[in-house]
Amino acid sequence: MNSISANLNIMIKASEKASKRLIRDFGEIEKLQVSKKGPADFVTNADINTEKVIIDELKKAKPNYTILSEENGLENNKDKENMWIIDPIDGTINFLHGIPHFAISIALMSKKEIVSGIIYDPIKDELFYAEKNSGAFLNNQRIRVSKKNNLNECLFAAGSKIEIEPEINYRNSGCAALDMAYVANGRYDGYFQKSLNLWDIAAGIILINEAGGIIDNIDLSNKKNIKVIASNPDIHEKFKQKVGNF
Repeated sequence: MNSISANLNIMIKASEKASKRLIRDFGEIEKLQVSKKGPADFVTNADINTEKVIIDELKKAKPNYTILSEENGLENNKDKENMWIIDPIDGTINFLHGIPHFAISIALMSKKEIVSGIIYDPIKDELFYAEKNSGAFLNNQRIRVSKKNNLNECLFAAGSKIEIEPEINYRNSGCAALDMAYVANGRYDGYFQKSLNLWDIAAGIILINEAGGIIDNIDLSNKKNIKVIASNPDIHEKFKQKVGNF
């Protein structure tokens, strides 16, 4: 692996440890106890267990860092300038239905800026990671956003069905974290979604930025109801005009 910081190494190790049980749970999804959190949002034992493993590992290394996680919410600790942001399973509904498209997402926000992040797809064993001013990587290979400049030739990711005239090509995969990772890797040319939580997108923000992409300004003081428009720089203005009011 290329040279990485101690904090990024901590995140990677935590995600790898948590993924072992997550993979086992995925193979036995019929045994999971499922409780409904909201109309389209479910929590499983796997969410809770994965988050606990991640938090325990991060706390061993950095006990004073503040933590924001999907299941536990905000945990204020002594160090409020550094915050771990955790989504233990982004793509829970995919997970519940046996669809192998979900990810662990961990980011570090320091002094109100995302400085490092990882998105780990345990089923495909794909680890996307990035640090400020150090580039973005997939399994130790440098990645960049796509270079397409014609919207009609592009494929985008979206969080929900919307009306766009004329239509653009887009898909809803059910996993915001991987959608953003795929933009960083050039698999998708852009991504748009609203009503997101910070833990859904924190790691994706730095991945896309370090891969050469553009994300419209996001107020990181907001933890919920975030809107994202991201793409490669060659199409961003045209893309934004098409989807800016979604």
